[in-house]
Amino acid sequence: MNVVIKVSEKTKEKMIKYYAPKKRDKEIPYVVFQADDEDTVITMYTSGKVMFQGVSADVDAAMWKEMDGQVETKEVKEEDNPYHDCSSIGSDEVGTGDYFGPIVVTASYVRKEDVSFLDGLGVKDSKKMTDEIILKVAPQIAKRIRYKSIILSNEEYNRHHQRETNMNKIKAIMHNKVLVQLVQEVKDGYDYIIVDEFARENRYYEYIQEAKEIQRGITFMTKAEDKNLAVACSSIISRYLFLKEFDRLSDSLHIPLPKGAGPNVDKIGEEIVETYGRDKLREVAKLNFKNTERILKTVIF
Repeated sequence: MNVVIKVSEKTKEKMIKYYAPKKRDKEIPYVVFQADDEDTVITMYTSGKVMFQGVSADVDAAMWKEMDGQVETKEVKEEDNPYHDCSSIGSDEVGTGDYFGPIVVTASYVRKEDVSFLDGLGVKDSKKMTDEIILKVAPQIAKRIRYKSIILSNEEYNRHHQRETNMNKIKAIMHNKVLVQLVQEVKDGYDYIIVDEFARENRYYEYIQEAKEIQRGITFMTKAEDKNLAVACSSIISRYLFLKEFDRLSDSLHIPLPKGAGPNVDKIGEEIVETYGRDKLREVAKLNFKNTERILKTVIF
């Protein structure tokens, strides 16, 4: 999916600052920057236009349009969004766009009677919340709702990626595991099982066809975090766990790690190699990222 918007100079400056840690090194004529944010590629042109490419392109573009004052906030009626005021199970992941830090996938169960509580907390897509707010809100959510999470370290990720060679397959396997676990525990019933779409339904089930147990009956949709509170809760809890693991990893290295996969990440990667040796990257980084080649100045080992 491709979405193109045009924003004001003020919003352009905010975007440049926001995407700086995720910026690609490659210089392109007439392009201010190009960055990777999760599954979305963002390209800002000197003309002021910004292109979003990827499964979540419309969600990311809508966020910046709203910040730029281009979108009127209006109440979403229940009949327009049947996935909000309901009992549901939803899953989401974080960490797939970060060179350092784990991948975390969470499935959450939200009962209809939990909706007003979560609305009161301001629960929404974690990408639209600051890390400071997530660290405050996530524990309150975790006390109220049932959830299951899987944390995949980068050491484990590198082993899986050597076998699977596909990030989406790894994500699908993790989503299936937490959904199977949570559905087995939920006794009260639910209206929907929702996954924020990162792969088409047929391909998703192809990825997990070798699993011992497969959760079916899933509704796949884009912008799921904005439509369904179970997915939004999963997004927030996953981000919370990611931040905690990220801090633990930084403390163990005695080096403050940057998020994303931008040039600042390369500098820290070089420092890690100088301090601990190149094999340390197997434990703390996703080796298939292009950062590894830039850090080692050679072919990925």
